[in-house]
Amino acid sequence: MGIFGMLRRDDAARTTARQAMKEARTEKIGAEPTGAVQRMIDTVRDIGLDGKLTYSSAAQVARKAQRGRARKHPERAVRRIIRSHRRGVMAAGLLTGLGGVVTLPVLLPTNVMEFYIQSTRMVGAIAVVRGYDLDDQEVRVRVLAALLGEESGDVLSSLGLGPVAGAAVRGVAGRLPDSPHSAIVQAVGGRLIRRFGLRSARLFGKAIPGLGGVLGALSDRRQLRRIAEAATTGFPPVG
Repeated sequence: MGIFGMLRRDDAARTTARQAMKEARTEKIGAEPTGAVQRMIDTVRDIGLDGKLTYSSAAQVARKAQRGRARKHPERAVRRIIRSHRRGVMAAGLLTGLGGVVTLPVLLPTNVMEFYIQSTRMVGAIAVVRGYDLDDQEVRVRVLAALLGEESGDVLSSLGLGPVAGAAVRGVAGRLPDSPHSAIVQAVGGRLIRRFGLRSARLFGKAIPGLGGVLGALSDRRQLRRIAEAATTGFPPVG
């Protein structure tokens, strides 16, 4: 719940998410996202991977998940990471929809930002456990692509990046686009926000106080599962 509480108090983050959702609705699919969408993806990447204030970084989450018997069993650590983030996004999704149509328009932008920050951290932590270096530019690009779930492979192919083959232990700068972050923002930004826009449209039709919270929690759980599957496929164990 830490990130949800932090973002509820962060006016800049809420404003960015709200503007990004509006921007994504008004721009043509495939057009280059600008302004708020760019800022939102930057925020998601930076907080999700590097942490902020008391919010742990992906590397810190990975180290915590590897304690005890999981130290010798990386896949146990991966399962821990997925479980903990599943609980987090479901709790936030529940809170977002509890007030029904009265509170949903206010809380949804915060939930959009919160969901993707938690998802980014989950993917980054899985990558660390599997042996990847989050300082590697290609790894960071692949983390953002994983947020699209089953579409991540197509997006990476459009950037000229095929299946990973040990990005943590090789030089990759020559294979990346000239402006990899701009390219991934263009490919990912609008799609992510439009997905939440579709979810909000469905919830508005059913957002009875209480029921809307359950629907939000289940929707976030389902979407996180797709992202987790993309992460475990996209970051195979190194070595």
